[in-house]
Amino acid sequence: MKSPLAKLAVAAAAVIVCVVGVLLWRTTGSGIALADVLAQVQQSTAYMYQMTMTVTGKGVADQDMNQNIEGTVLMAKDYGMKMTMGMPDPNGGEAEPMEMYMLPGEKAMITLVPATKQYMRVELDDTLIEKTRQQNYDPGAMLKQILDCKYESLGRSIIDGAEVEGFQTTDPNYLAGMGGQVDVKIWVDVKTQLPVREEMDMQMGDMQMHSVVHSFQWDYPVDADAFKPVIPADYTDLLGGPIKMPAMNERSAIAGLKLCADLTGQYPEKLDFTALTALMSKLEYKDAPAPEPPELPAEEDTELFEKESFKKIMELPREERAKKMDEHLKKMEELMKKIEERSKTRQEQVKAMEEHVEAMEERVKKTIDKVMPIQGTVTFYMMLAEEKKDPAYYGNVVTPQDADKVLLRWKISDSEYRVIYGDLHVETISPEKLAELEEALPK
Repeated sequence: MKSPLAKLAVAAAAVIVCVVGVLLWRTTGSGIALADVLAQVQQSTAYMYQMTMTVTGKGVADQDMNQNIEGTVLMAKDYGMKMTMGMPDPNGGEAEPMEMYMLPGEKAMITLVPATKQYMRVELDDTLIEKTRQQNYDPGAMLKQILDCKYESLGRSIIDGAEVEGFQTTDPNYLAGMGGQVDVKIWVDVKTQLPVREEMDMQMGDMQMHSVVHSFQWDYPVDADAFKPVIPADYTDLLGGPIKMPAMNERSAIAGLKLCADLTGQYPEKLDFTALTALMSKLEYKDAPAPEPPELPAEEDTELFEKESFKKIMELPREERAKKMDEHLKKMEELMKKIEERSKTRQEQVKAMEEHVEAMEERVKKTIDKVMPIQGTVTFYMMLAEEKKDPAYYGNVVTPQDADKVLLRWKISDSEYRVIYGDLHVETISPEKLAELEEALPK
């Protein structure tokens, strides 16, 4: 049986993966005639689909992942998103599915984990809420962004009795600055001009994901109550309080870079989720591991208490019976003492296990708190890439000691670039000056 901490790690990692999957869904409908598909999708104010996902490799905090996920996603322009995810137990049985809500009205993402009776709340700033709304609740924005990718037709085929046309992209621009490799296949109903099915294979560092999105229901009827999470009274906060996502701006980017330099003495080699995961793993295991709880002593033989043992003694000749009975009772007394000692040891073991889990959970919380500003740097860079501001990052060759070298830059106008240098001071310079500085960077 997995420890409570392992279950939490898998659950948290699964939530992150599913959020990434939903964000990437924006390419759905790279269709037959993009304008026609766009017009059809924009008429749907709410829709639902089914999703299956397999995640393997290494996840957050270097956790081993081998997880199958099945879920239902409901999206509505007026209310937000609700995702229900089930993760079958590999040892058999079914756990109650997790629920995740993205609620623009509350500026928050709330996750309920029934398997551990815990919940998590992430607070989002206005910029991130608007970005999330555009990417997740405005299908038109999803369709427009596919134009930034190179894709090819897979021809026509039949899916669930409908004639469809398929499209495929392996363009890294699909990942909008997250890094990694991706292969996406999408099928659009020829008659309705609406998405029917999507398959995606993605690799980010040591984590691989295969997902299938299907069974779309457009113009799905919804009401506000479906987007109101109910947190049971016996649930505890997974992270000990709300997490506030850093703003996606220059100040947050600098703060994250500074924190990374303070913690590790260097900058991340890349600004993507792979680098963030590697940093979390490095920080998580920086200290000595929490002590392992003691093993339980071996179970004692309880045959002495069985009726057959007394029956055998009573069948002995009278002269032996008293002696054997006395010996038997003494053995029972000794065994009772051992059982009592084992009970005390068991209590100590349970206490040690509880302390062990608490220590590991506390370390996970501290690790997340530490890297949160760095996540702000990553999401800022992703936003620059998505907005086509020509960002470039050189953390693989620039160190905190390189005061005059370009660490991160992006375009702010046709004649100006914003530059963060190795010592984290900032300037606005011309394209010509930028070209000169980049030419001088270590190769």
